[in-house]
Amino acid sequence: MPLRFRILGSGSSGNAALLQSDDTRVLVDAGFSAKKLGALLAAADETWERIDAILLTHEHGDHAAALTGLARHPHIKVFANRATAEAVQRHLKHRIDWHLFETGATFHFRDFEIDSFAVPHDAQDPVGFLIAHGHGDLLSPRHRLAWLTDLGHTPAHVRERIREADVLVVEANHCPQMLEADTRRPWSTKQRISGRHGHLSNAAARELLESVAGARWRHVFFAHLSRDCNSLAAVEAACGAVLAARHCGFSIVAPGTGTAVYEFG
Repeated sequence: MPLRFRILGSGSSGNAALLQSDDTRVLVDAGFSAKKLGALLAAADETWERIDAILLTHEHGDHAAALTGLARHPHIKVFANRATAEAVQRHLKHRIDWHLFETGATFHFRDFEIDSFAVPHDAQDPVGFLIAHGHGDLLSPRHRLAWLTDLGHTPAHVRERIREADVLVVEANHCPQMLEADTRRPWSTKQRISGRHGHLSNAAARELLESVAGARWRHVFFAHLSRDCNSLAAVEAACGAVLAARHCGFSIVAPGTGTAVYEFG
């Protein structure tokens, strides 16, 4: 089976993705209730019993909510840095099978190599991931997936880490004009969202894509869109031409939805 990837759900209400090889099934974040995520897995012809591990970016509920229900699935290993693990564990009645890594470190799980890197967000110690699979030969080509959501700006080290990815998942959270015009959010919340430890706007996502020279991206997924303060059309207007010029495919994940399977060729 080729390496396969799909976003199960994305947006302010929850985020999770499934990465599958012949031997391993890994979730990147688990931001729905265990019951809801179980239903999303079932729709993808998978079950909790077949999930081997969760890679956790940070402790916020829209990325970690399912851990509350992992008492029923004690076989699942959860990879996180210490600050994230402690922030989650203090609210749980059961003990998670934590596998701790240092932010910035590279670690392995079965046939995956995971490179972690710090991102600027208002959590304890949030990270992004560059996940690699394969040895780089004809029998086992090397593929890389970069997971980059929940960050207020993109420092130079982030840009360097995502350069070598074949597939990039990047946040395009809000349209600045729609956020400013929104009447449901107080000024303080708007400041948090648009701040340097908040979320990337469409314009910031475009600037990131333009700034990374020599990128290997074959496909970019725009994720974590705000339901109220963004739209698929706004993301495409901001970022579509940049990727078209690079002959790179892209998908925009509507809030609350997932994607079809992407197979690494």
